[in-house]
Order: sequence, then C-alpha cells, then structure tokens
Amino acid sequence: MSNDEKPLKQLIDKMLRSYGLGDKLDEMSLVKSWEELVGKMIANHTKDIYFNKGVLYVQLDSSTLRQELSYVKSDLIQKLNDKAGKVMVKDIHLK
Repeated sequence: MSNDEKPLKQLIDKMLRSYGLGDKLDEMSLVKSWEELVGKMIANHTKDIYFNKGVLYVQLDSSTLRQELSYVKSDLIQKLNDKAGKVMVKDIHLK
C-alpha cells in the first residue's frame, strides 16, 4: 500500500465526519462496544440499548442483573468513555 492509499474504513469515517455525522458514528460505536465491555452473559440479558444526549439507556430482562450493574455504574461509564477516547457517557439509565 502506498502512502496515498488509506483503508476504506478511514475514508468512510472521514467522509461521514465531514458531513457532520461524526457524533452519530461515535454513538453507534459506543453501543456496539457494550458486549465487549460487559461480557456475553450480560449482553445476552440486554434487550435494548441506545444513546441519547450523553445518557446510555440499557434495558435488561433481569432485575437482579439490573441491581448488580447499578453498583458498578460509575466503572461502566469510565470504561465506555475510555473505549470512546473521550467523555461521551455522562450517565447510564438501567431499566
């Protein structure tokens, strides 16, 4: 690959950001990283997850798991922001 060639992912990312869609791209990436950060077991109990205005909304099918995650919410916020490389998540609402 020459110096002028860039991977397709980088070119698409640059194009989307130039159209002002960078934040949405970051939000989608954040939601996709949920399973990686919490593990497969918790991800399997996650029924819905979306991001809106600095808040990650997570719907779980287990009240016990929801309670357990509430104890480590600040750690999850830190891990998500570390993964994003910037402060994106200000709070997590577990439902």
